[in-house]
Amino acid sequence: MTHRTPDLDDPEYAAFAWGRYRTILGWMSGFALLVALFCAGIMWWLLGAFQLHMMIATVLGVFLTVWLAAALMGLMFLSSGSGHDERIEDPLAGEIDIGD
Repeated sequence: MTHRTPDLDDPEYAAFAWGRYRTILGWMSGFALLVALFCAGIMWWLLGAFQLHMMIATVLGVFLTVWLAAALMGLMFLSSGSGHDERIEDPLAGEIDIGD
């Protein structure tokens, strides 16, 4: 059995990795919605009833903030787990002298 390194250029591995990313993002979308509704509920409990526009802005703002953080973190792990980070060529490698 040969050991294959993860590579998004391999269609089979790319389908697996992007499928896993979409699954995680789906779960995080549900979590983000729960957090947004919880925050709106806390605001309603602490402040009382407030305008519909304020409720929509709160839910959208919290949801999109949590969802964007999850999406970017997922892309970071996808990049790291697929070997893209190791294949980066640094044109300044050996050129910068640190510590002297």
